[in-house]
Amino acid sequence: MSKTSKFVLRIQSADGTKRIETEPSSTTKTLYELVREVCGFNHYEFALFRERNFTKEVVSSGSQEVKDVGLKHGDILYLRLVEGPSTSKAAERSASVNSLASSHSSTFSNASFSREATPSTSSKPSTSAAAAAAAAAATESSTIPQEDAVDLELYKQDGRIKRDRDEKLCRHNSNGRCVHCSALEPWDENYLKEQKIKHFSFHSYLKKLTSGAARGKFVALEDLNCKIKSGCRDHPPWPKGICSKCQPSAITLNRQPYRHVDNVMFENTGIVERFLNYWRTTGHQRIGFLFGKYEIHPDVPLGIRARVAAIYEPPQESNRDSIRLLDDPHDADVDELARQLGLQRVGWIFTDLLSENLASGTVKHVRNIKTHFLTAQECILAGHLQNKYPNRCKDSSNGYFGSKFVTVCVTGDEKKQVHMEGYAVSAQCMALVRDNCLIPTKDAPELGYIRESSDKQYVPDVYYKEKDVYGNEVQRLGRPLPVEYLLVDVPASTPLVPLYTFLERKDAKQYFPVENRMIDGHIQDFAALANYLAKSRSLPFLDAVSDFHLLFYLYRMEDMLPMKSQLGPLLEAVRDKDKAKANEWKTREVWKTLEELIEASSNHDDSSMSNDVEFVPSGDAEQNWICTFCTFINSRELPACEICNLPRSRQ
Repeated sequence: MSKTSKFVLRIQSADGTKRIETEPSSTTKTLYELVREVCGFNHYEFALFRERNFTKEVVSSGSQEVKDVGLKHGDILYLRLVEGPSTSKAAERSASVNSLASSHSSTFSNASFSREATPSTSSKPSTSAAAAAAAAAATESSTIPQEDAVDLELYKQDGRIKRDRDEKLCRHNSNGRCVHCSALEPWDENYLKEQKIKHFSFHSYLKKLTSGAARGKFVALEDLNCKIKSGCRDHPPWPKGICSKCQPSAITLNRQPYRHVDNVMFENTGIVERFLNYWRTTGHQRIGFLFGKYEIHPDVPLGIRARVAAIYEPPQESNRDSIRLLDDPHDADVDELARQLGLQRVGWIFTDLLSENLASGTVKHVRNIKTHFLTAQECILAGHLQNKYPNRCKDSSNGYFGSKFVTVCVTGDEKKQVHMEGYAVSAQCMALVRDNCLIPTKDAPELGYIRESSDKQYVPDVYYKEKDVYGNEVQRLGRPLPVEYLLVDVPASTPLVPLYTFLERKDAKQYFPVENRMIDGHIQDFAALANYLAKSRSLPFLDAVSDFHLLFYLYRMEDMLPMKSQLGPLLEAVRDKDKAKANEWKTREVWKTLEELIEASSNHDDSSMSNDVEFVPSGDAEQNWICTFCTFINSRELPACEICNLPRSRQ
């Protein structure tokens, strides 16, 4: 091909692909003018790039030729719109800087001043442009979420599975390697089957995507979108119009090969037993949130394990067959308390237990392969919680992908004993729940239902594959939809050697009451606090306060003695198990005040608290009395304050 012959370039944008003809000797400024003409723009608010991820910008210049850029016949240029007008040199430079900063490019361009709109930019950035680029980069880096510590640690590992030399098959010396003893990749299917690992870890999935010759160049972690893309100007908005550019694609449900968390480990059995005491007392079901931390799982290549240290029970109404969650005014407080203790919310747990024989302690086996593992309503709630607590991931365009939030169900097994089953819903289920496409059915708990499109919402078709009576694989529409296609198994267990973040008591009656249990003997109040501390006098102070539910009660005790602002050093001592720091905090005025209030309450137990009602002649006593601790005006029949529960003082 001669130097003067024309060749074709393809311009790919959000509106499709277009073609232009140019010459190798043409300037890149002329190239921009041709693109502007063929795309029908009346402005130059766009930039051209040689890479799909908007890097290697083709700079508009009156002196640089197309052949100098390295373009040849049939190459593709990627067009990206730039916000803001380009009617002056400063505006052009600002638009170029913003475009380049957002695409992580460090190339700048230069052009002469002109009053007309031109595609020129600046090749040598000015001081103000460099400052703007630095500010844009700083803003972008601040918006990128910080990943969990366990993820940062796993990024440093290659995850390859080392094997010893096979004495029978290997024919080399000890320093050599062959196919029988070379290291395996962390996603090796044969190894996972031998170890009975059903799903490989998320970091193994990332390693697999970035392996090979491409090194993950064309791989992007993107969440599924089930909504119509906004801003399409080719037709009226839905329901009056829709096109292939804004219409979401149909979805075929696939088995998710990876999972973000490979195991849920409760530090000791006492954590679950304390949670199950509510069901054993009332027969009602219960929901709780798991607080703990994520750590590396040694038994799964590049695996992550959720280590549970405590269970928080939110406000709820429950009976034998159902649970209804209520608004929690202290939801932010419990997260902040956990953060100061070095913990975070890692999942949720619920019970589905029906007693079969009270004498033998057996329960009914209601969840199995013939019925269901999780109901559609539970899958939707799990998807909602996973969307609420997403997984921070640097390889995703928006900084989040999937979720480490796990679901644990306490139910009966084949032997009719209480056991735990762990699950997580797939990324496809999270997208369906987020975009309000999945709803439960009324009469079949194991079946979900994909909404039908209406005037208010367009819902794409969702399909799943199954085998018919002849063994052929057929595609079905997800109305209804078996929820097994949305689940990922996560084993739940306890370690052989118990671990203790908080102190365990041998007798369940010695524990401080759990929050939000509205039954006798389980209510958190000042009397329960005084009783608990009286029973714990023989223990070291650090052991006595090493109770998540006790610390949460002290953290939100605002009416009588505000302690939230004073608990920081104590929480740090509990987190680090520092007895000296805990004993130092015990000498502070806030704890001494609390001990004085408890002492005043205990001294009055024999005189006033022993009788439920004190009968006083109406002529010999005042109608009401004022509490000396909280100044609340109480009725004369009450021996203790109705608000703070402290005894009535006699003066």
